[in-house]
Amino acid sequence: MDATATVTPFSTLIRTASHEQHTEAETSTFMSDLLGGRLGVDAYTRYTEQLWFVYRALEEGAETLRNDPVAGPFIQSELMRSTELERDLAHLRGENWREGLEPLPATAAYAARVAECARTWPAGYIAHHYTRYLGDLSGGQIIRDKAEKTWGFERKGDGVRFYVFEQITNPAAFKRGYRELLDGVNADDLEKQRVIEECKRAFALNTAVFRELGEVFPLSA
Repeated sequence: MDATATVTPFSTLIRTASHEQHTEAETSTFMSDLLGGRLGVDAYTRYTEQLWFVYRALEEGAETLRNDPVAGPFIQSELMRSTELERDLAHLRGENWREGLEPLPATAAYAARVAECARTWPAGYIAHHYTRYLGDLSGGQIIRDKAEKTWGFERKGDGVRFYVFEQITNPAAFKRGYRELLDGVNADDLEKQRVIEECKRAFALNTAVFRELGEVFPLSA
């Protein structure tokens, strides 16, 4: 590793190293069509279903990692999304929302990787935690705003509760604190590099889900 790696904060390294993959995920055809209002609420519902499988893996993993010296500091109850996702799905699919709920193959692979990291590699789990939750606090707010305007959901109400962090009153300050946690992560430089690679993998897994959603909801030419 070059000399600059020791002075550049880890939160900066992880953000810059994964920038290309992050951009690819954000600008996927499916997400562009969804945010552009060119898809119906059924596409938004299907996307929300996929999120539930990923967050279930993330948050079941969190329970086992609360006391872990590496991942433990990142496990914060105010971030947890499963309950909100389930409220949204009940609104979108009805009270029997679990019936017939299936992950896309890419979603199943994504959730399986998250669960594997939670079980076997706490530092790798942090990569998935970071890409999901910091994304929700940032770009996720754009999705919420678009969903409310496009499909008429009540502001911060059922259907978009996943994007509403009621226990985080100052998102900017929270994100600063999160980056400080990253900068102080209990890992050496080699392990940090592995975490960066896992972060890139997380974005690639997310992009694969968007690709499959795009195949399910293609716009007619």
